[in-house]
Amino acid sequence: MDLKNLNNTELINTYSEIISLLKERNVIRTKNLIGDLGEYLAIEHFNNTKGMSNLQAAPAGTQNIDAISRNGERYSIKSTTGNLTGVFYGLQPKNSEIVNAQKFEYVLIVKFGHSYELEKIIQLDWNTFIKYKRWHSTMSAWNISITRELINDSTIIFQKE
Repeated sequence: MDLKNLNNTELINTYSEIISLLKERNVIRTKNLIGDLGEYLAIEHFNNTKGMSNLQAAPAGTQNIDAISRNGERYSIKSTTGNLTGVFYGLQPKNSEIVNAQKFEYVLIVKFGHSYELEKIIQLDWNTFIKYKRWHSTMSAWNISITRELINDSTIIFQKE
């Protein structure tokens, strides 16, 4: 099928069919397309790469984590097309004197290009996450800015060639 030959209505209908099919195949689970695609691709990459932990998606609605390894390691997965992740809820607010309880062992940042092609998967452990988290005042939660320094302190799990 040559998508360029479709009129706008046909193209929109094709998109709707693709979304429905991705849901049927359990590639996406919610209306958060980029988040769901990132989770799916990260889990698939781990499970199809020799020497990496096998992951399974956390049940829908699980707080703070998106995947769990066979060893019980918890993963929070954030997907982005830019250099800023979505927010992490459930942590102490900025300037709190209370130390955060560890919510997960790892963060996976799935970075997509502007055409939604997978560019890289970055892994941070809990301590690296704590070091680089930044307060998002509008959302009253924490996020991560993808910088060279962060990348140098992290493990690159996947890099597009």
